[in-house]
Amino acid sequence: MVDVSQHELVPDHTLLDEPEVEEVLEEYQVERTNLPKIKRRDPALPTEAEPGNVVRIERDSRTTDTAVVYRLVVE
Repeated sequence: MVDVSQHELVPDHTLLDEPEVEEVLEEYQVERTNLPKIKRRDPALPTEAEPGNVVRIERDSRTTDTAVVYRLVVE
């Protein structure tokens, strides 16, 4: 079986701990539920991701070196 999360085209997905989540929510002045969603079954997610977790996704960008987005894990 192929591990999709290790493919070179899949951006890095990192689970945030609670202090990091609070920092992000405060910086952007949003509630956790206002973050864009990502399904728990998404093959790129770390295996330990659970609904309610927040994931940091770092993508390569043409205009900046790295584009960072945050997603809320949902069922």
